[in-house]
Amino acid sequence: MSTVNARLRDLGTPPWEAQQIALHPELNRAHVRFINLGKTYDGTVHALQDIDLAIQHGEVFGIIGRSGAGKSSLIRTINRLERPSSGRVLIDQVDIGDFDEDRLVALRRRIGMIFQHFNLMSAKTVWQNVELPLKVAGVPKAQRQQKVRELLQLVGLQNKHQTYPAQLSGGQKQRVGIARALVHDPQILLCDEATSALDPQTTQSILGLLREINQRLGLTIVLITHEMAVIREICHRVVVLEHGRIVEQGPVWEVFGNPRHAVSKTLLAPLQHGLPEELQGRLQPTPSGADAAVVLRLQFTGSSEDEPDLGALIGALDGRVRLLQGGVERIQGHALGQLLLAVSGSSLDAEALRARALRWAQQVEVLGYVV
Repeated sequence: MSTVNARLRDLGTPPWEAQQIALHPELNRAHVRFINLGKTYDGTVHALQDIDLAIQHGEVFGIIGRSGAGKSSLIRTINRLERPSSGRVLIDQVDIGDFDEDRLVALRRRIGMIFQHFNLMSAKTVWQNVELPLKVAGVPKAQRQQKVRELLQLVGLQNKHQTYPAQLSGGQKQRVGIARALVHDPQILLCDEATSALDPQTTQSILGLLREINQRLGLTIVLITHEMAVIREICHRVVVLEHGRIVEQGPVWEVFGNPRHAVSKTLLAPLQHGLPEELQGRLQPTPSGADAAVVLRLQFTGSSEDEPDLGALIGALDGRVRLLQGGVERIQGHALGQLLLAVSGSSLDAEALRARALRWAQQVEVLGYVV
């Protein structure tokens, strides 16, 4: 570690940062790194504060938060559309803070960007929209034609090359936007709420295309959204922002399976099933008779590598077990979800049932009793 520290000092790295890299060598391999990043507007509005984050090569990284959380401000510092008020942004360990205009132009050609509202030129065809950045860059005609043909094939619009944006669906417009963002063979693709204007079925198709691009081209994709369903579908890791600060981050399965911050739980709420209103009306804090059933809520957070063994679970509860509600899904190879069970006729009391259930679920709660 001392040799690493010495080399970092020779490169002019501050001592605290050298120590951090020595302890966490993955930071030195990061594709994009934010160090103590801050952004203030008008001297009073703190859009970003103390952002420390590393995004690795080839991953799909999600940034999520409510409106005004600082998502757009953060992603736009990667291509210097926003200049940080403090801190640094490193691309492949190079600080982009002092880039002049020529170096910024070169940087932005390495970083593609797609937008929520497509940003297409209505008077140009699909082909012309994709070709335009290449013409501006002075790429010879033959190379432009080959590149545009390849990209339209990639995004599935090879038969729409002479079509104008007004004749396209929302999903097709976004495919044009994706093709245009890839014309300079970027290493990083930024997605600014790229599916927010699309219906659910079209959103799935666009996310599938982005996943294919990530896998085929090895691009690092940085995606901002306010929808946890998008994060679940495509991202490897996620960071949750609130008031310009990081409140939670980690692998997607971990944040989904066991969210720790109130904002994360709020964003996940639309994907989760609460207690059914009909059941809530019948639930009682104490048993009202011999035929009362204990209601258990079992949470599977993905921290166990084993699949839930429902047969063994039902056998251990020693009674009649009914499934009231729930389900389990797989995210990144981890089983996550919850089950609401009603257990009647068991010789065990509620706490003993809860203890038995904890052998198969990571969290178990006694909600009450129903007849």
